[in-house]
Amino acid sequence: MLREVGMSDELLVVRCQLGERDAFAELVREWHGAVERYVTRMLGRGDDDVVQEVWLAVVKGLPRLREPERFAPWLFTIARRAVMNRLREAYAPTAEPLDQPQPTSGRGISTPVWEPPASEAVVDREAMAGALAALPAREREVLLLFYLEDLPLDACAQICGVPVGTIKSRLHRARRLLREELTREGYEA
Repeated sequence: MLREVGMSDELLVVRCQLGERDAFAELVREWHGAVERYVTRMLGRGDDDVVQEVWLAVVKGLPRLREPERFAPWLFTIARRAVMNRLREAYAPTAEPLDQPQPTSGRGISTPVWEPPASEAVVDREAMAGALAALPAREREVLLLFYLEDLPLDACAQICGVPVGTIKSRLHRARRLLREELTREGYEA
């Protein structure tokens, strides 16, 4: 996501805090796609309820946002919390016996893997989405925030609630795991 952040978002936030409905609508127009992409990639599927939960929390919390210039990290912190709540619900213990096979990530084992010609260096979207979905949540999250949402390391650290050094470590591990996953699916590194 390569777009100008900063003063325009800061100004929109201040206008929202002053009660301008048009400013909030514009803020949602600017950021809804990014929130939706983040939620979809973190959960492995779209979830309108989680996206709606994020925007509801933004509406409630926006008047208390003290640093309007930090809107993006604040927004993704809210989105992260909503995603983690949904994941907690999904992984909550159920009454099912443990010896039953659990569903896979959506890619069937018997599905043949398409192997691109050796000269093809570009990974298609579907393969990349599948490889991202196969990564652990922490690594997938840091890749999404840093590369796809174009957030700086310090903003990623603030969103994840960890030091910048931890973000750097997760990025390093995430890139390695993604490369391994793509290689496993037939793409050359």
